[in-house]
Amino acid sequence: MGLTNREASRRVGVHERTGREWRNGRTDPKRRRAPAQQEQEPAPSATRYLREDERIHIADRLREKASVRTIAAELGRSPSTISREIRRNGMPLRGDRSRWAYRPHAAQRRADARRPRPMPGTIGHNAELRDFIQAHLTMRWSPEQICHALRRRFPDRPEMHVVHETIYQALYVQGRGELRRELARALRTGRARRKPHRQAASRQPRFSHPMVMISDRPAEVEDRAVPGHWEGDLIIGKDGASAIGTLVERATRYVMLVHLPLGRSAEDVSTALQTTIQPLPRHLAKSLTWDQGSEMAAHHAFTVATDIPVYFCNPGSPWQRGSNENTNGLLRQYFPKGTDLSVHTREDLDAVAAELNARPRKTLGWDTPAQRLAALSTSAAPPGAGR
Repeated sequence: MGLTNREASRRVGVHERTGREWRNGRTDPKRRRAPAQQEQEPAPSATRYLREDERIHIADRLREKASVRTIAAELGRSPSTISREIRRNGMPLRGDRSRWAYRPHAAQRRADARRPRPMPGTIGHNAELRDFIQAHLTMRWSPEQICHALRRRFPDRPEMHVVHETIYQALYVQGRGELRRELARALRTGRARRKPHRQAASRQPRFSHPMVMISDRPAEVEDRAVPGHWEGDLIIGKDGASAIGTLVERATRYVMLVHLPLGRSAEDVSTALQTTIQPLPRHLAKSLTWDQGSEMAAHHAFTVATDIPVYFCNPGSPWQRGSNENTNGLLRQYFPKGTDLSVHTREDLDAVAAELNARPRKTLGWDTPAQRLAALSTSAAPPGAGR
């Protein structure tokens, strides 16, 4: 409650010296004992910062010689939080730095004085860093790709190194002005704030010819060690009237886009897939994994024509085509939802695919998909690999 020792002693009806002994945890069996009270420990805090009642609890327990870990457990805090609080907001006792005291109300005042924000950010202080980030956001690079590019470009300049969260904060946090707000539209989501993912609606099988499910897919597909296994899907345009097919190779993350100028019927999709995949060497076209969309009703005809088996995901399980789902999100930067996709030519799709394939990828050790696929294409193909 912040009472002085004299006032607290007066209220409970004991001498000031006895009150001081009680406060310090010393008891004498010949003297009157401290009244038994049901002490209320502070409830674990859900807030980031320590409250004043928590600081009072820390001070009381320190006088009782409780350990930092014990105090932290009582408050539901990390031991490092308590240790840091004592170190930052304690003070020398009567000017003697060999003796340390922790006064909760003084600690609260110090913490309040230290808290004003926002502090100037790293990006706002460094014009060269800001220009580099803005230029690559304009090129639709992700913040994580930009951070690794900075470390490769400036290995000996730590002032040019940031983590991707710093870039997000420079875009999202109001009032900083470190990066232009309109650059948020260049992010994959195009949003100026983060939103939780929604659950995808489940889809039902629609085919007369039996499907081969993903559970029957060869084991070599799972670990991505063997190239030539693709994931596919459609991105749909305005009112469902247009579409673009997307293909992603699982080992290299190489992207190919399927032009569908005549529509997305099962026959149109099957024919367009054959046209897109046919030029690949045999060792780079071994299987295709798709969801249970009606556009794959002619999957058997596709397999007969190309000798490429098609495996189907379980209903409502987009994570079983994780690489393709990720790529479709990237493609929405070029082909926004609610737009007419039929206006894009074969050349437009090739240009977009080339730009995606030239981006460094974290999962590839910051190589590009084009580099990985080129290495596979120029290497010796196994016997009988040609079509």
